[in-house]
Amino acid sequence: MNPASFRPVSFQKIFRGQYLLLRIFIFCLLFTVTNQSFPQTFEVGLSGGDSYYLGDLNPGKHFQYPQLAYGLLIRYNFDSRWTVKLSGSRGVVKGNSATSTFLPGNMLKFESPITDISGMVEFNFFDYFTGSDRNYLTPYIYAGLGVFWFNPKSNGQNLRSLGTEGQNVGYQGRKPYSTTSLSIPFGLGLKFSLSRRICIAAFWEMHKTFTDYIDDVSTTYYLNGPSINPNDQTTVLSDPSMDHQPGMQRGNSSNKDWYSFSGLSLTYKFTIRAKRRCKDIHHK
Repeated sequence: MNPASFRPVSFQKIFRGQYLLLRIFIFCLLFTVTNQSFPQTFEVGLSGGDSYYLGDLNPGKHFQYPQLAYGLLIRYNFDSRWTVKLSGSRGVVKGNSATSTFLPGNMLKFESPITDISGMVEFNFFDYFTGSDRNYLTPYIYAGLGVFWFNPKSNGQNLRSLGTEGQNVGYQGRKPYSTTSLSIPFGLGLKFSLSRRICIAAFWEMHKTFTDYIDDVSTTYYLNGPSINPNDQTTVLSDPSMDHQPGMQRGNSSNKDWYSFSGLSLTYKFTIRAKRRCKDIHHK
């Protein structure tokens, strides 16, 4: 395949379903009126599951190289429909050009920890609250804003510090990238009330980011590959195949990277304030 004629997979096409989910969420936010008589409650708990990434070394395969992920969350319930959640998550993401449809012969690979803190708004499709005998199950969607930290490595080497695309020498005006960035998380899930105080939820969320360097791959090569000393890891990791020329395509900077968390969460409910209301035998 000719790299010059290569057209990378469109992330807009890949995530058309997720963007539709986000539009549905906004619609619900604009046209749903909250129930003011609902008792104010919050939930705290743990989450566990897996994490993965989409980017230059994995343009389109969901759940490729899944890694263990875990986190903490606090959820404030305004009513049976609307919830605000603050979550902190930690996971690892990996990629390898050998299993990628994008320039698979480049021999590039990476792994990076992801530490994410996000604030989100959740919408329950059904009337739901933890502890109900009747409203004990609901699908839900959510979206928000987050900040995350990453640090790509390969063979134990910190890739950012190596300047693998010429950042350390100012090649074509490039500068070292930041390992802190913003993300837009959104996802869907299913909540189930296990008891009067305990809720279990299954979820899958995607994070759209504003960086293309989670995998340390974005633009072009800057070294003369055949001249690289194979014993010098600091330059080999820039071009492991050692057969590229400066300016040849190494990544696609027009598509930013994504990462995902999915799994289960378990939370415990605390009641803050209960407003006066008619007695309902289904509420506890």
